[in-house]
Amino acid sequence: MPNDPSFGMRGSRPHRVAIREVAEYAGVAVSSVSRVISGHPDVSEKMRRKVLKAIDELGFVPDLAAQSIRTGATKTIGFVISDIRNPLLAEIAHAAETRLRERGYTLFMMSSLHDPELEAEHLRRLAQHRVDGLLVSVTDEKNQETVELLSKAGVPIVLIDRDIPDLPAASAARFDHASGLTAAVRHLVELGHRSIGLVSGSANTRPSREREQALYRIAAQLGVTAHAHSGDFAMEHGAKATHALLSGEDRPTALIAGSNQILVGVLSALAGLPYQVPRDLSLVTCDDAPMAAFLQPRLATIRRDVAQIGRVSADLLLEALAGEAARSVELPTRFDHAESCAAPSPNR
Repeated sequence: MPNDPSFGMRGSRPHRVAIREVAEYAGVAVSSVSRVISGHPDVSEKMRRKVLKAIDELGFVPDLAAQSIRTGATKTIGFVISDIRNPLLAEIAHAAETRLRERGYTLFMMSSLHDPELEAEHLRRLAQHRVDGLLVSVTDEKNQETVELLSKAGVPIVLIDRDIPDLPAASAARFDHASGLTAAVRHLVELGHRSIGLVSGSANTRPSREREQALYRIAAQLGVTAHAHSGDFAMEHGAKATHALLSGEDRPTALIAGSNQILVGVLSALAGLPYQVPRDLSLVTCDDAPMAAFLQPRLATIRRDVAQIGRVSADLLLEALAGEAARSVELPTRFDHAESCAAPSPNR
């Protein structure tokens, strides 16, 4: 029958193969086909192969909407991130999607472009699609509408490198940003730097907040001056903050860029200023940037395994979907020194 060119067609319109036709073709009951499709354990290997062969030859596509009505599960996961254009976030999403796909889930990814209103709209849309769970890396942890929508979501939630106290039932995967930044500042102080600047992202997100707090804490312990400029995770903020920091009276002799997007702005600002790295200014960046491999001198970097947090976040969500209690996991950061850091110039 599948070799017949008219098979699968009714009149001039394509015919969607029904589960009944699969059962007839395979010579089994409809309930057997249903068990194979749903992954039911009570199916023999011989039966499974027979049904899968029929599905493949007939071109059968399961009706997921009908399955979700019967089971109450859609096998879909919503993923809301701040900006898919950021390679770091794209890598996290890829790692999470790969892990979830192994368990039969499809990932619906939405990018808010750092807009809390768009973020809230994405959450409402995902609720309409009845996703089974949510992975969330919000733009603004303090946005009330976002927090309310998450608290009413009614599905397991995993926060990715975010802190939202009003969601006590949510699991979380976070980085220990303080350890990597503290190690970087210690290295700079050992080189002789006494004034250190940080161009940071939004203060309403955990990474920026943790880095700024760590900077001021270690600077106070070591008796040096610290300056932090928070703003957007964007090139424009990186450039503007760099100009502001380097034009002040107590100009930093070392600068830390708080993200790979901010780094682009820092470098663009330095290109128009009479400062050479590391002769006039030591430079550290947070996170690997694709362009860093082509830069000279080599950039000192505060590193973290972003693929790991994607996998861990997916695992935490799978645990929650299986009925396990929410929990939090903290992952390390580390500092790798390089030629972009040197002792400050004596005449500065």
